Amino acid sequence: MIAFLLPWRLVERNVIFYKRNPVVLLSAALEPFIFLFGLGVGLGKIVGDVTWAGEVLTYPEFVAPALVASSAMNGALFEMSYNFYFKLKESGTFEAILFTPLRLSHIYDGELVWAMLRGGIYSIVFVVALWVFGLLASPWAVFIPLVALLVGLAFAGLASWATTYVRHWQDFDLFFLVTQPLFLLSTTFFALDVYPEWCRPIVQATPLYHGVDLTRDLARGTVDVSAFGHLGYLLAMVAITRVLAVRRLAVLLQN
Repeated sequence: MIAFLLPWRLVERNVIFYKRNPVVLLSAALEPFIFLFGLGVGLGKIVGDVTWAGEVLTYPEFVAPALVASSAMNGALFEMSYNFYFKLKESGTFEAILFTPLRLSHIYDGELVWAMLRGGIYSIVFVVALWVFGLLASPWAVFIPLVALLVGLAFAGLASWATTYVRHWQDFDLFFLVTQPLFLLSTTFFALDVYPEWCRPIVQATPLYHGVDLTRDLARGTVDVSAFGHLGYLLAMVAITRVLAVRRLAVLLQN
């Protein structure tokens, strides 16, 4: 029981830090409304309707659920890239924590849970914004925050593992050279049938695609057996990246 509670000490530490710097988290409350206003009044008027799963949707109806998954990804990526790197290689935070009863796995799990929660906060605000704008068409939408938490957890694991290979701050230019196309091309803004046939399997292999497709299904009430495939992909991603990241941290911190 005590071992289970130890990672939460890291979560508690981060909560205390952000209580002293609330502007960073509070800024997330405005982002969904700005996005949705821009999509509805600006870009949505230009693009028009979108056909998806045999249903004609307005552009905000199509894009808004995908932005929930994307916001979970972006919140987790930021926390487990810049902030994780600073604690790992600049401030010596993790090295200092190892002198406490917490072990390496506790440190990693605590940071992972915090990143998931931060991404989840952004996503829950997005869900509220979707409800305010009338963009949720199904009772299944109540499960969207849970999917967002899983998406945040998956990308937090991926980001932390990748960050262990970062040598200096400039390397993050390469890091986000990969993540930005994920945000733009994982059917967030365009339906899958828009892409050339040779490109579709590549898009479907990206992690954000699974979060976006599942979130959109929940918002529209078109959930089917494919949901299990999406969930399995994201859960496998969490498990694999955790093993890889903890091994890398052991190399970096215990030598």
